[in-house]
Amino acid sequence: MMPDDLSLAERAAQVLTTADGREKTALSRHHAAEWFAARRGDRAPIAIGTATPPLHPARPDRPELLSPRDVPRRRPGSRPGQIALLHAVGHIELNAVDLHWDIIARFSHVEMPVGFYDDWVKAADEESNHFNLICECLEGLDSHYGALPAHAGMWRAAEDTAQDFMGRLAVVPMVLEARGLDVTPGMIDIFRKAKLPEVVAALKVIYAEEVGHVAYGSKWFHFLCGRHNLDPKDEFHRLVRTYFHGALKPPFNEEKRAEAGLPPDFYWPLAEDPIGDRGTSR
Repeated sequence: MMPDDLSLAERAAQVLTTADGREKTALSRHHAAEWFAARRGDRAPIAIGTATPPLHPARPDRPELLSPRDVPRRRPGSRPGQIALLHAVGHIELNAVDLHWDIIARFSHVEMPVGFYDDWVKAADEESNHFNLICECLEGLDSHYGALPAHAGMWRAAEDTAQDFMGRLAVVPMVLEARGLDVTPGMIDIFRKAKLPEVVAALKVIYAEEVGHVAYGSKWFHFLCGRHNLDPKDEFHRLVRTYFHGALKPPFNEEKRAEAGLPPDFYWPLAEDPIGDRGTSR
């Protein structure tokens, strides 16, 4: 079977079993382009199909993956610290590529509207571009992805929710990616002060597009709650308490979270600070 005859779920599994970051993102972008060409009618339709994705995506030999407590801390005011911060962002973006293809492959047995697949293929394509942008920024600083150790716990949320579709939507886009909306403005400030405009430009692209990824999670989480006659807020709280390890950490970017369809009463009750104290925690 030629690669272009594969179903969407098989294409997703193919990305997940590709180890090299640049090869993974090139394949991801190819499959995304083919999917949207088919959706426009420019090529034969692509079936959703089914696949059995690996529990862990393929990874290159470098970076070395360490326990979070063992990843060295560096001050972002120094150039080594800025490179380390960028490297961490690149690692997050590569994991996001796999997370978005994994939700397609792992839950392809669940009947969903075609718009669900449009959203997650688009998100995977954007995350692939994000990874490449960060790689280019690292190379501009005489470094590269894989030069430093990285966080080994990034895939834990995917493992924990491998059998729970709604849990995956709650924890990955609606908690982990929403956290990116909280912290990215601060990172943009760090690199603006460091006079690295190429990095600032890359992070602005990431920041703008991550709002959409959180919104996709919220949209399809609410869709499934409606299908199963569940209260979205109560179900979100239950699933996050089940699968997310630890409390959510304020301050929250309430404006961007609202833009993505996440109202404050979804996340504040799960924060470290009691909800009644939220006025003093910002």
